[in-house]
Amino acid sequence: MSDSSNRPEPHRVKSYLLDLQDRICQALQKEDASLNIREDAWSRKQGGGGRTRAMEGSVFEKAGVNFSDVWGTELPPSATAIRPELAGCKFRAMGVSLVIHPFNPHVPTAHANVRFFYAENEGADPIWWFGGGFDLTPFYGYEEDAILWHQSVREACQLAGEDYYPKFKQWCDDYFTLPHRNEQRGIGGLFFDDFDEKDFSYSFQLMQRVGDHFIPAYIPIVQRRKNEAWTEPQREFQLYRRGRYVEFNLLWDRGTKFGVQSGGRTESILMSLPPLARWEYDWHPKRGSKEEELYKIYLKPRDWLGLLGKG
Repeated sequence: MSDSSNRPEPHRVKSYLLDLQDRICQALQKEDASLNIREDAWSRKQGGGGRTRAMEGSVFEKAGVNFSDVWGTELPPSATAIRPELAGCKFRAMGVSLVIHPFNPHVPTAHANVRFFYAENEGADPIWWFGGGFDLTPFYGYEEDAILWHQSVREACQLAGEDYYPKFKQWCDDYFTLPHRNEQRGIGGLFFDDFDEKDFSYSFQLMQRVGDHFIPAYIPIVQRRKNEAWTEPQREFQLYRRGRYVEFNLLWDRGTKFGVQSGGRTESILMSLPPLARWEYDWHPKRGSKEEELYKIYLKPRDWLGLLGKG
């Protein structure tokens, strides 16, 4: 990677990420006038730090939109497991990550992140890549919401004549699963990692498209559903399904593992967990119920755009 046009520019990425964090927080405040935002700036002993924003409101029961920029002399095991040649490299990792847990069971939980990794050994050219994505976890399924979500996902994946949607959708379906439950976490979206195609500018543009498309994908669904009437049993089901979210984040999520293994701020890492969740022994939905519909239709990989003849 000696070509100067391909030289990574971390300062540009950082500037974009800080602005993205601001824009997402502003969009959430617009939808939830009661939203209270607590901001914490933190530093990491080994190098770097971040800006955590934790939120509570009447629409968004708990949300977190975090920025981090950390560096060190050795990548943690979660990063080198896939790329063992990077063991012992100096690194810098930055990103914005968010999880939104709405109060109304008809509004889905949402997750998104975009990130940039940079690693180098003395005397060698730097190695860099981008990653990220966003996925949706409904508690009650709405076909029109799923289609809208995946339309936005596909738009995010289109860059300079390339359509990465089929690949990134499949990657998302494969990643956001709970193997111990044999379940999907939700209706998917997009996921990509180790992306360094063409040159730095091209790859950076793709990350920006993903970051910029989250709000247009999610906020219209919030607006549709935030005033839907709900019952106490529906709230109980929401809390039960939130338990699956906890299981995925603690058992399988690579971002959680990277944060812990790299000495990140624990409060920020675990802010992705919901404020309330429940578990019930050997629970099964009633036949013909909306809860059963979630399992049968929405918690399985599906070609949502195919419903519009655009698969």
